[in-house]
Amino acid sequence: MQVDKKIELLQRLGQFMLSDDAAWLQAKERASQENPWFTLEFIDLAIHHIAHNYLNAERLQQWLKPYLSRLSQPSYPRKVGIVMAGNIPMVGFHDLLCGWISGHTLCIKYASKDKILIPFLVEKLKEWTDEPLLIHDAELLRGCDAYIATGSQNTSRYFDYYFGRYPHIIRRNRTSVAILDGTESTDDLQLLAKDMCTYFGLGCRNVTKLFVPEGYNFRPLGRALEAYAYFMDHRPYRHNFDYYLSAYLLNHQPHQILGHVILKPDAALFSPVSVVLYETYADSNQLKQNLPFSSIQCVVGKGFLPFGEAQFPNLQDYADGIDTMEFLLSLN
Repeated sequence: MQVDKKIELLQRLGQFMLSDDAAWLQAKERASQENPWFTLEFIDLAIHHIAHNYLNAERLQQWLKPYLSRLSQPSYPRKVGIVMAGNIPMVGFHDLLCGWISGHTLCIKYASKDKILIPFLVEKLKEWTDEPLLIHDAELLRGCDAYIATGSQNTSRYFDYYFGRYPHIIRRNRTSVAILDGTESTDDLQLLAKDMCTYFGLGCRNVTKLFVPEGYNFRPLGRALEAYAYFMDHRPYRHNFDYYLSAYLLNHQPHQILGHVILKPDAALFSPVSVVLYETYADSNQLKQNLPFSSIQCVVGKGFLPFGEAQFPNLQDYADGIDTMEFLLSLN
């Protein structure tokens, strides 16, 4: 299938995702019921982002310009295995998009927590074309020529063992941080709250660590976080909050409560759901030089990614900074 035809189908898919099609609404409802972290609010947010940022014809054409010469040449399709994550709704869609446009046969192992939405959309694409789509579900990924796998630090060791001798992209845990200087406006902090709380903080682009100047006043941030106070009515989130609050109290660990968030001083980067870590700094230049970028997906703050944009990557914002399209086209 020619690239122009694929772009046409993808734009149609984006329009469909924003529609009130009865079967699509049922699929979203089932996804929400099977995974309580996938609330309809956050499913719709992911859909809106994918439809507008990934499935817009003009954006797709602009994204593909550097690759068009190779996409238009005769190719030698490979069999590519994709292991998708399931921490937030449809987080594996970008890999699917890259794999299909590059012309390979895709064998996809969907995450158990997110096995309804993307498969539904793949079937919809198959309905709209008479040409074979070459996208298949696969519980076991055997006999592939290359692999793309996303998981935790623990699962990545298994991926390395099984897929390491093949061309591969293996992604490990990453998180995002914010650097504050104390001059942030109310609007800045409201947008930062969005970076922290969207998808309950489960995404690798969620801010889970704050770097603040010594003596920083957290009260204005606490007021900004009040927009997400309803998280305490969400049973799994409230369970996490109660568990970690009890643990910190029992172990006499310093912390403070900002509404539905437990704020804890800690040098670590990764935090559990309902907890945000922070660390103070004296020299911002030294801080920036010492950031462990190998574990950071994005940095939010003045001079970095603007507040409020962490959860809305563009097509060119490849996970872990690895150009997925370049990798897939190199297989030809």
